[in-house]
Amino acid sequence: MAESSDKPSVLFVCVHNAGRSQMAAAWLTHLAGDRIEVRSAGSAPAGSVNPAAVAAMAEVGVDISAKVPRILTTDTVRSSDVVITMGCGDACPVFPGKRYLDWNLDDPAGLGVEAVRPIRDEIRSLVEELIAGIAPA
Repeated sequence: MAESSDKPSVLFVCVHNAGRSQMAAAWLTHLAGDRIEVRSAGSAPAGSVNPAAVAAMAEVGVDISAKVPRILTTDTVRSSDVVITMGCGDACPVFPGKRYLDWNLDDPAGLGVEAVRPIRDEIRSLVEELIAGIAPA
Protein backbone atom coordinates (compact mmCIF):
# COMPACT_ATOMS: atom_id res chain seq x y z
CA MET A 1 0.00 0.00 0.00
CA ALA A 2 1.10 3.58 -0.54
CA GLU A 3 2.81 5.60 2.19
CA SER A 4 0.38 6.91 4.79
CA SER A 5 0.93 10.45 3.49
CA ASP A 6 -0.19 9.35 0.02
CA LYS A 7 -3.77 8.42 -0.58
CA PRO A 8 -4.31 4.92 -1.99
CA SER A 9 -5.16 4.68 -5.68
CA VAL A 10 -7.65 2.23 -7.16
CA LEU A 11 -7.98 1.27 -10.82
CA PHE A 12 -11.16 -0.39 -12.12
CA VAL A 13 -10.68 -2.32 -15.36
CA CYS A 14 -13.30 -3.62 -17.76
CA VAL A 15 -12.96 -4.31 -21.49
CA HIS A 16 -15.13 -1.40 -22.66
CA ASN A 17 -14.84 0.88 -19.59
CA ALA A 18 -18.48 1.75 -20.22
CA GLY A 19 -20.56 0.09 -17.49
CA ARG A 20 -19.25 -1.78 -14.46
CA SER A 21 -15.92 0.03 -14.17
CA GLN A 22 -17.57 3.43 -14.62
CA MET A 23 -20.19 2.68 -11.96
CA ALA A 24 -17.51 1.38 -9.57
CA ALA A 25 -15.32 4.45 -10.07
CA ALA A 26 -18.31 6.74 -9.53
CA TRP A 27 -19.35 4.92 -6.34
CA LEU A 28 -15.80 5.06 -4.98
CA THR A 29 -15.53 8.79 -5.66
CA HIS A 30 -19.02 9.39 -4.22
CA LEU A 31 -18.49 7.34 -1.05
CA ALA A 32 -14.80 8.02 -0.28
CA GLY A 33 -14.54 11.61 -1.48
CA ASP A 34 -10.92 12.63 -1.90
CA ARG A 35 -9.51 9.94 0.44
CA ILE A 36 -8.81 7.62 -2.50
CA GLU A 37 -7.51 8.34 -5.99
CA VAL A 38 -9.92 6.72 -8.45
CA ARG A 39 -9.22 5.59 -12.02
CA SER A 40 -11.00 3.41 -14.55
CA ALA A 41 -9.96 2.11 -17.95
CA GLY A 42 -10.58 -0.57 -20.54
CA SER A 43 -8.52 -2.60 -23.01
CA ALA A 44 -10.99 -1.80 -25.82
CA PRO A 45 -12.88 1.32 -24.66
CA ALA A 46 -16.37 1.92 -26.00
CA GLY A 47 -17.32 5.20 -27.64
CA SER A 48 -19.43 6.25 -24.69
CA VAL A 49 -20.66 5.16 -21.27
CA ASN A 50 -23.60 2.72 -21.24
CA PRO A 51 -26.82 4.82 -21.09
CA ALA A 52 -28.48 2.31 -18.72
CA ALA A 53 -25.52 2.64 -16.33
CA VAL A 54 -25.83 6.44 -16.52
CA ALA A 55 -29.58 6.19 -15.78
CA ALA A 56 -29.14 3.70 -12.92
CA MET A 57 -26.50 5.89 -11.25
CA ALA A 58 -28.61 9.04 -11.75
CA GLU A 59 -31.40 7.35 -9.76
CA VAL A 60 -29.10 7.32 -6.72
CA GLY A 61 -27.86 10.86 -7.25
CA VAL A 62 -24.53 10.05 -8.92
CA ASP A 63 -23.95 11.69 -12.30
CA ILE A 64 -21.66 9.82 -14.70
CA SER A 65 -23.11 11.33 -17.88
CA ALA A 66 -19.92 13.28 -18.63
CA LYS A 67 -17.57 10.31 -18.14
CA VAL A 68 -15.63 9.01 -21.13
CA PRO A 69 -14.23 5.47 -21.52
CA ARG A 70 -10.41 5.48 -21.39
CA ILE A 71 -7.76 3.13 -22.72
CA LEU A 72 -5.91 0.95 -20.24
CA THR A 73 -2.18 1.70 -20.14
CA THR A 74 0.70 -0.04 -18.41
CA ASP A 75 1.51 3.22 -16.62
CA THR A 76 -2.01 3.42 -15.20
CA VAL A 77 -1.64 -0.06 -13.72
CA ARG A 78 1.89 0.65 -12.45
CA SER A 79 0.75 3.80 -10.63
CA SER A 80 -2.24 2.14 -8.90
CA ASP A 81 -2.17 0.41 -5.51
CA VAL A 82 -5.25 -1.74 -6.09
CA VAL A 83 -6.31 -3.06 -9.52
CA ILE A 84 -9.84 -4.44 -9.77
CA THR A 85 -11.05 -6.30 -12.83
CA MET A 86 -14.79 -6.68 -13.23
CA GLY A 87 -15.29 -10.33 -14.16
CA CYS A 88 -14.77 -9.57 -17.84
CA GLY A 89 -11.77 -11.82 -18.36
CA ASP A 90 -9.64 -8.78 -19.10
CA ALA A 91 -5.88 -9.18 -19.00
CA CYS A 92 -3.99 -6.64 -16.93
CA PRO A 93 -0.25 -6.18 -16.78
CA VAL A 94 0.87 -7.59 -13.42
CA PHE A 95 3.40 -5.73 -11.30
CA PRO A 96 4.86 -6.81 -7.95
CA GLY A 97 3.47 -5.05 -4.90
CA LYS A 98 0.02 -4.37 -6.35
CA ARG A 99 -3.17 -5.83 -4.96
CA TYR A 100 -5.32 -7.47 -7.64
CA LEU A 101 -9.00 -8.28 -7.15
CA ASP A 102 -11.60 -9.65 -9.56
CA TRP A 103 -15.23 -8.78 -8.97
CA ASN A 104 -17.41 -11.24 -10.85
CA LEU A 105 -20.24 -8.97 -12.01
CA ASP A 106 -22.87 -9.34 -14.71
CA ASP A 107 -22.22 -7.24 -17.81
CA PRO A 108 -24.77 -4.42 -18.14
CA ALA A 109 -24.16 -4.08 -21.91
CA GLY A 110 -27.43 -4.20 -23.79
CA LEU A 111 -29.55 -4.33 -20.62
CA GLY A 112 -32.25 -1.90 -19.58
CA VAL A 113 -32.03 0.17 -16.42
CA GLU A 114 -34.19 -2.33 -14.48
CA ALA A 115 -31.57 -5.04 -15.07
CA VAL A 116 -28.67 -2.68 -14.30
CA ARG A 117 -30.00 -1.64 -10.85
CA PRO A 118 -28.98 -4.88 -9.08
CA ILE A 119 -25.50 -4.67 -10.66
CA ARG A 120 -25.24 -1.04 -9.48
CA ASP A 121 -26.24 -2.05 -5.95
CA GLU A 122 -23.83 -5.01 -5.88
CA ILE A 123 -21.01 -2.70 -6.98
CA ARG A 124 -21.89 -0.26 -4.19
CA SER A 125 -21.58 -3.05 -1.60
CA LEU A 126 -18.21 -4.15 -3.00
CA VAL A 127 -16.96 -0.55 -3.04
CA GLU A 128 -18.06 -0.04 0.60
CA GLU A 129 -16.05 -3.16 1.60
CA LEU A 130 -13.05 -1.88 -0.39
CA ILE A 131 -13.14 1.54 1.31
CA ALA A 132 -13.35 -0.09 4.75
CA GLY A 133 -10.27 -2.10 3.90
CA ILE A 134 -8.01 0.57 2.40
CA ALA A 135 -9.18 3.98 3.64
CA PRO A 136 -11.53 3.74 6.63
CA ALA A 137 -13.07 7.02 7.74
